[in-house]
Amino acid sequence: MAIHFSEEEFTARTANACAALQQRGLDGLLMFRQESMFYLSGYDTFGYCFFQCLILTADGRYVLLTRAPDLRQALHTSTLTDIRIWADREGRNPAEELRDILAEQGLEGARLGVEYDAYGLTAYNGRRLENALEGFCDLQDASDLVSRQRLIKSPAELEYVRRAGELADASLQAAIDRCAPGVFEGDILAAMQGAVFSGGGDYPGNEFIIGSGQDALLCRYFSGRRHLSAQDQLTLEHAGVFRHYHACLMRTLLLGQVHPEHQAMHSACSEAMQASLETLRPGVPMAAVFDAHARVLDSAGFGSHRLNACGYSLGTTYTPTWMDWPMFYAGNSVEVRPGMVFFLHMILMNSDANRAMTLGQSVIVNGSGHERLSHLPLDLVVK
Repeated sequence: MAIHFSEEEFTARTANACAALQQRGLDGLLMFRQESMFYLSGYDTFGYCFFQCLILTADGRYVLLTRAPDLRQALHTSTLTDIRIWADREGRNPAEELRDILAEQGLEGARLGVEYDAYGLTAYNGRRLENALEGFCDLQDASDLVSRQRLIKSPAELEYVRRAGELADASLQAAIDRCAPGVFEGDILAAMQGAVFSGGGDYPGNEFIIGSGQDALLCRYFSGRRHLSAQDQLTLEHAGVFRHYHACLMRTLLLGQVHPEHQAMHSACSEAMQASLETLRPGVPMAAVFDAHARVLDSAGFGSHRLNACGYSLGTTYTPTWMDWPMFYAGNSVEVRPGMVFFLHMILMNSDANRAMTLGQSVIVNGSGHERLSHLPLDLVVK
């Protein structure tokens, strides 16, 4: 069986989730976020792209409703034992089968939380859910209930996070070693992803981001590859992933002669990173970290080239993204606490001059400040 935490840890997580349900006056939770299912039971799949729901009652009972291909998946990867299958058949509505299970569990007329903010609950299925449960029970948005619990990592989780950091370093080093004029971007990407797999890691929550030339200014994956030029810029954003826990890095590598603005952009990113890390400590709001980053970049004259966020939480996440809640942006009042894991990215994109510069790393918040997950320097890399 592929279960990565102790029975005691899962029991404690369930107890905390049940306590949160009781505090909100909820009789149960309908989970559609795969991250929540993995966190509370170990259940590991991509079957959430179909209708799938994990029920948790306030007294700690679990029932999973899923499709046949995920029956053994749940049995092999989780602590779940009550697994119900809805059959693929024309005209079948799994939301109605969910209602029958809720009735069986004594939840008719109950007040139930729903993870509406979930990639596993499309608008189509959300409408089917509400139609099936109309008049049966009272539904409340509880999208944040387990997500808030997941925000602070346990010692066992942090061990996986640190391993992910090691894999992120190996991946970046593979890219640096491979980077040279004439090299195909696809070969760099293969070396990076291969380093993670060779180290026992997993696929990331979203694709590795790679772009050179004018595409070095892009912050998203896109299809198509080119060969590096003698004078070039290469932006990389990737993650080491272990047991689905992510540790991200971001760099813009330069080839050839360094333009003075590229040097100035890197210096500003380095200073902004330092200011952000000095601000990142227990008790401060996340907005303060964003403000520190923005203050430095704006003072350096790059205000029009920066983004409106400078990072976000990391954890165990599934496709389509490794970004987790919450994010560093203006006004965010979420308080930084020990055990949180964050990716901080300093990003400058000058579309007028076609120049990019990025600097990103992941950290664990501890009692006095932070622990870097990367052992690689933050210096400008020139090949």
